[in-house]
This record gives sequence, structure tokens and C-alpha cells, in this order.
Amino acid sequence: MSFKRLHFNKLKNRLEETRVSIQTIVGPRQIGKTTLVNQLLDSMSCPTYYVSADAVDASNSGWVSQQWEMVRLKLKASKAKEFVFALDEIQKIENWGELVKAEWDKDSRTKTNIKVILLGSSRLLLQKGFTESLAGRYELTYMGHWTLSEMQEMFGFSAEQYAWFGGYPGSSHLLKDENRWKEYITNSLIEATISKDILMLSQVNKPALLKRLFELGCIYSSQILSFNKILGQLHDAGNTTTLSHYLELLDTAGMLAGLKNFNNKEYRKRSSSPKFQVYNTALISSYMHETFDEIKMNPAKWGRIVESVVGAHLVNYSRSERLEVYYWRHRNDEIDFVLKHKGKTIGLEIKGGFSQKATGMEAFRKKYNPDKVLLIGDSGLPWQEFLKFNPVELF
Repeated sequence: MSFKRLHFNKLKNRLEETRVSIQTIVGPRQIGKTTLVNQLLDSMSCPTYYVSADAVDASNSGWVSQQWEMVRLKLKASKAKEFVFALDEIQKIENWGELVKAEWDKDSRTKTNIKVILLGSSRLLLQKGFTESLAGRYELTYMGHWTLSEMQEMFGFSAEQYAWFGGYPGSSHLLKDENRWKEYITNSLIEATISKDILMLSQVNKPALLKRLFELGCIYSSQILSFNKILGQLHDAGNTTTLSHYLELLDTAGMLAGLKNFNNKEYRKRSSSPKFQVYNTALISSYMHETFDEIKMNPAKWGRIVESVVGAHLVNYSRSERLEVYYWRHRNDEIDFVLKHKGKTIGLEIKGGFSQKATGMEAFRKKYNPDKVLLIGDSGLPWQEFLKFNPVELF
């Protein structure tokens, strides 16, 4: 069963329960949140209503209450016992958390059975709107980027195509024209996410610096780079604290993560240089001059793509599962990823090119005595097969 189908079933089961709650769906742009919710509404036996705040003025504080009152009238006219109300792009409305709380509490007092679904384009939604006042009133579902299995099932992607073109379903029809595909990723996804989901929702004093950091993060995905070295490559002046904050914003938008160096001592994790990791490898490919056919002929660059697609697989699942993802480097020894789940530790070394040597695996095993150390590559578990697993199944 696909990842999105699991989301569909979970949401439907929650909505059909007698206990009323606010269902909240967050995730990156253009990964199917709206489509899934509309399919869900079509399947419900009770009346439903969907509306988006995408084109609503942010200062229009009365919009939420107007929409909610319309739903109350629809429920009354239908004589149904319950109603499902979906509010999309809710984070566009200023102080939306307090507005939702006021309407929700009003329904609670009058015993009006309106079940609510809130949708947002990033986890910034939680930081901006879910204050303590909404505690206990909502359940969260995180929808990540499409998996290999989903892209194979829907669009016939091979594992190699998925590694290069990533998991954006809306771009699948452009694969034969890579220049057009790259323009789509750049304009419809990267620019839209940065301008609408980060700059509009957060205080960013240097937008050009954030955009350049994202570009460097994509170029150096699967590589470790200190913030001081990053500053040396940026034309705009900044400091490491600013860069760390901007990287966190990119992470919450489901674009770029900065993995920490694995260490049993927490303060060393916090102070480590980040290992850049994109959430979708399409973000890397859109910045590269090579085509799909050309990149496969370059073992070193292709190996980076393979490591990045495995890393993207891991960080996406880390948002929906209780999975922690790190890298590990100590002096000259290194392994690509370290996973922690329910008190257990697994080391992963990724080999997507011709070289299958992994000297850091034994050093990591001796230092930490992990539950497993696995080689993902031709001489171990094929990376193409690994991408079909939920990583927590390794534990």
C-alpha cells in the first residue's frame, strides 16, 4: 500500500471516529495534499466543504469566521448529524490559530458537529499558528515527498529516473524535455516555496543570502560543509547564527536539511558542521548542467546523486516516523548516515558508484557497537531496493 494511501485511510478513520478533533495536514508544495483531501471529501457519507485561503488577503481576519458560518448554515440546511470542513493554505491568514480556536470553541459550546481539516504547505504552519491555546485540539499528519514506489506505480519511474528527477508528481510529464523540466522545478517549486512559504511567514532580513544558501546546499547535497566555509563562498555578508537559522527555515519547508554529526554527547551534535541533505533530488538536478543520460556516465557525480536520494528517503521518513538521522565523521573515518529509533542505532554506508570500499564502517562499529552497520550498494543491499523500504523496518 502506498504512502499516500496510508494517509488517506488514516485520515478517513480519524474523521469517522466519534471523538471530534482538528485534523492538520502539513508538507511541502505540490506533493498532493489538496488532491488527497478532495478525494477524501468525495468519499465521505456526510456533507463536506473545501475552501482555500491562497488568494485571501492576509489581514482579512473575518474570512475564517465567514467561511465557518457558511458551513454552519450548510450543516443546518442538510439536517445531517455532522459536517467535514477543509481549510487549505490556512497559514496565509494572520493569527489564524486564534481565529480557528474561537470558532472551534463556539462549536464545542453549541455541540455543533463540524469536523475540521487544516492544510498548510510547510511545518512553519505549526510554528506560526499552533499556540498553546490549540493544544489537545488537533492531530497532525505530515505528508512528505513521493516515494520511489509511488512514482513507479503512478508514472512508471525507474529507480534511476527517480534518483535524478525526484518525487514531484506534477513534473512527471516533462521528463523528455529536461530544460523545460528544470524551469518548472525552479519557478513553480523552488521560487514559490521560498517566496510564499518562507519569506511571507518568517522574518528574513537577507532573502538573497537564504536563496544562495539553498543553492549551495543543493550543489553540495550529501557533503559536509562548515558554516565558515559556506560564508567564504557567499557574496552577501552574514554570520553562522544567521545561516543556521536560514537552514532551519529551509528544513521546515521540506527543502533542505542540515544533518548533525552523530555523537553520544548532545553538545557536540549541536556544534558540528552540517551535512547538507535535500528532501527531493529534483532540487539538485535543477541546478546541474548535465542531463540524465550524461550524469549516469560520470561515476563520481552519479554516486553523489545516489547518496542524496537515499538521504532524501531517510529525512522524509524522519518527519512521519520517530526516526533520527545523522551522519558520522571522526578524524579520517566516516559513514554516510546513522539512524536512531526506539533506542537502537544503525549505521549506513552508501556506495552508488564503482567503488564499494567502506573503511569507516568498522571504525563506527568499534566505537559505538551499533545494532547494525549496513552497506547500501552493489555489494550490499541494492540502493534501488532500499528505497522501497520504510527505514524503520530495519530495526
